[in-house]
Amino acid sequence: MSEEIEDTEDKKTIDIKKLLKSVLAYGSSDLHLVVGSEPQIRIDKELRPLNLAVLTAKDVEEMAYSLIEDKQKKVFEEYNELDFSFELQNIGRFRANYYRTIHGIACAFRMIPIEIPTLDEYNNNPIFKQLVKKEKGLILVTGPTGSGKSTTLASMLNEINMTERRHIITIEDPVEFVHKNNKSLFSQRDVGSSTDSFATALKYALRQDPDIILIGEMRDKETIGAALTAAETGHLVFGTLHTNSAPGTINRVIDVFEGEEQGQIRAQLASSLIAVIAQSLIPKVGGGKVATQEVLISNPAISNLIREDKVHQLYSQMQLNQQGTNMCTQTQELMTLLQKNIITKDNAIKNSNRPEELAKMIGGI
Repeated sequence: MSEEIEDTEDKKTIDIKKLLKSVLAYGSSDLHLVVGSEPQIRIDKELRPLNLAVLTAKDVEEMAYSLIEDKQKKVFEEYNELDFSFELQNIGRFRANYYRTIHGIACAFRMIPIEIPTLDEYNNNPIFKQLVKKEKGLILVTGPTGSGKSTTLASMLNEINMTERRHIITIEDPVEFVHKNNKSLFSQRDVGSSTDSFATALKYALRQDPDIILIGEMRDKETIGAALTAAETGHLVFGTLHTNSAPGTINRVIDVFEGEEQGQIRAQLASSLIAVIAQSLIPKVGGGKVATQEVLISNPAISNLIREDKVHQLYSQMQLNQQGTNMCTQTQELMTLLQKNIITKDNAIKNSNRPEELAKMIGGI
C-alpha cells in the first residue's frame, strides 16, 4: 500500500512528521514507536532513545492512525499487521509496519532515499554493471533484514534505467524506491493494493510484455517456481531472500521444494542462475556502515555442481581463479576491510558467516 500524505496543520500529523524528520536529521535508518518507551531511532545498527516523553498507548495509536486511510485502518484492525509505504512532502519516503503488542499498537518506520543511488555511489562491485546487461536469467540479492538489499537492487535497476530501453515490472510489499522513467519504462506494483500476491502478479506479468521483473521477496515455492520459469523464458529476473551466504541461498531455494520437485528446480537453477549477491552491513570505525558482498557468478562448473546436487562444493569453487571469475567470498571481503582499518576485528567476526575461517586468517596475518 503506497500513498502520498499531504501537509496539514493537524497536531497529530505534525508530531509524527517531526519524529520522522528526526530520522533524517540524526542520519538514522529507522524509527520505533513502542508503548512504555520513548521513541527510539537506529544509528549504525544500535538503537538510541530520543529525549522525549515515554509513549502511552493513546500516543502511539493517534500517531499511527494519522498516517493511514480508513481502508488501511480496517485491514490493520482485522489482521493486527499492516505494511505500507508513504512519502511526506519536503521530508522523505518511508516504509512502515504496524503491529500489536500486549500493550497496544507499535510502529516501525524505515527511511527510503528519494534519490536512487547509482552503483558507483555505494562502491558496488564493478561486475554488477555487466550483470545488469544480461538479457535473461536470475540474479538474487540476499541478506538479513536491514542489510541494504533493496538499495542494491534499486541501484541495479537505476543503472538499467540510465542505459537501456526496457520494460521493468517491480512486485513489492510494499513498494520502496520509486523509479522515474528515464530510458526504461517502469510498472511498479504494490502487493495488497495493486495485486493480491507475489504469485498472482508473477502469473500475469508474463502477459504484460516485461523485459525485467523484480520480485521483492521470494517467500514461497509458488513464487520461486514462477520466478525460475520467467528467467528461463527470456526475462531478466531479480529477487531477494533472507539468506546469509551465496551457497546457503542455493540450498534455500532448493529446500523449499520436496522430493522429485528438487531435481527439476536444480535443473532450472543450473540453467537460469546468473549470480547470487549475499550482502551484509557492518559498522565502520568512526561511524557509518559498510557493505560486504559475497558474489557467486554462474559458470559451467557452478551450474554442474548445482545440477548434480553438490552445493556443498560451491564455496571452494568460489575461491578458485577469482580474477577470471569475478567471484569473492565474504571472508575475503572482511579481510580486505580489516587490512584497510575500515572495520574492527570484533565486528568482522560478529558479522561473519564463517567466523572460524575468518579467525584463522586473522591469526595468520
